[in-house]
Amino acid sequence: MLSRRMLPRVLGSALLTVMLLLTGPLTARAQNPITIGFGMALTGGLAPIGKAALLAMQIWEKETNAKGGLLGRQVKLVYYDDQSNPATIPGLYTKLLDVDKVDIVVSGYATNMIAPAMPVVIGHNRTFLALFGLATNSEFNYPKYFAIQPVGGPKPKEAFARGFFSVAMEQSPKPTTVAMVGADAEFPRNAMDGARIVAKELGLKIVYDKTYPPTTSDYSPIVRAIQATSPDIVLVCSYPPDSVGMIRAANEVGLKTKIFGGGMVGLQATAIKVQLGPLLNGIVDYDFWLPWSKLASPASLEFLKTYQAGASAAGVDPLGYYLPPFAYAYMQVLQQAVETAKSLDDEKFADALRKGTFHTIVGDIKFGSNGEWVEPRVLAVQFQNVKSNDMEQFRDPSAEVILWPPALKTGNIQYPYTEVKH
Repeated sequence: MLSRRMLPRVLGSALLTVMLLLTGPLTARAQNPITIGFGMALTGGLAPIGKAALLAMQIWEKETNAKGGLLGRQVKLVYYDDQSNPATIPGLYTKLLDVDKVDIVVSGYATNMIAPAMPVVIGHNRTFLALFGLATNSEFNYPKYFAIQPVGGPKPKEAFARGFFSVAMEQSPKPTTVAMVGADAEFPRNAMDGARIVAKELGLKIVYDKTYPPTTSDYSPIVRAIQATSPDIVLVCSYPPDSVGMIRAANEVGLKTKIFGGGMVGLQATAIKVQLGPLLNGIVDYDFWLPWSKLASPASLEFLKTYQAGASAAGVDPLGYYLPPFAYAYMQVLQQAVETAKSLDDEKFADALRKGTFHTIVGDIKFGSNGEWVEPRVLAVQFQNVKSNDMEQFRDPSAEVILWPPALKTGNIQYPYTEVKH
């Protein structure tokens, strides 16, 4: 039997035990990391770019956790290899949302991988940050979509091609005809949609306008068909494997044109630059950021040092000029929006993204209509003076000259392509 004096002590002890049992799981849950789920191209044709993006995101993860995490919790990236294959995406994102139950869902790299994720994300009513998707939301109009993609503005499809055509039309005599070609896939179709509008605005006659299957391996017949139309401008909208194939075919066939390139993904990756070497000379293509442009801030150059120091061990792009700064900025935007919302709730998260201006290593980012950047930020560049297959030359600003926009210009075009390509 308990004495009257002992009873309050025993009851107090029992109550404390019950409270610890009840609060224990809550405390454990509070200490669980915030999970950020995505697919990423770690194998397949997009892997040279996708793997570099992942390293940049991992740098952010490590730095953020070292500073105490997000909302007082550590962060954890939960990712799977999408194999550069759109067919893997619906199952992968269903797993992230229904099985892994990630706190935040974001995209991997590339339009072709973002588009098939959209129905899954929309079906779960989740906020979705996307990395380098060209006008992906133009078909979905999803209010909780936000693109980390410098091809922004109210007309992103047109913005992608604007610089390439602006450079072409500055030449004398002005070009009058254009051939355009691209893979039959999401990104090239969107890019070519925009190019047709810009070409019409400029009064250019389209003499060739076709797509090819993404599985194409021999591009010589395509180049010969383009050559038969004698175009002044050849716009190619392609992903890395076909960009390489098209350039090799153009050299083998002896393509004659004044300006060649425009929408070739892959020429920004160091491994592909090294592979192609002097075959790049004369090509005018798009880019988004280079360390010798006025867009480069001290913070972005500091990030680049950190990235390059870890690139070799990670087996990724050793220079990291293309996607890594934006992949890191991607996470900076996510972090700032969550901190503003003070919540992982999708509605509050989306509202913070919609209203905020985000300070990142690639500059300030503000989202406008359809989740695109308010202002586009696309470069037109030309490869010049490439003499070998040595990587070090691509650290030199003279190998990749910025032609457009005028405020960021670092040199003049070598023109026409046919005469300067070797």
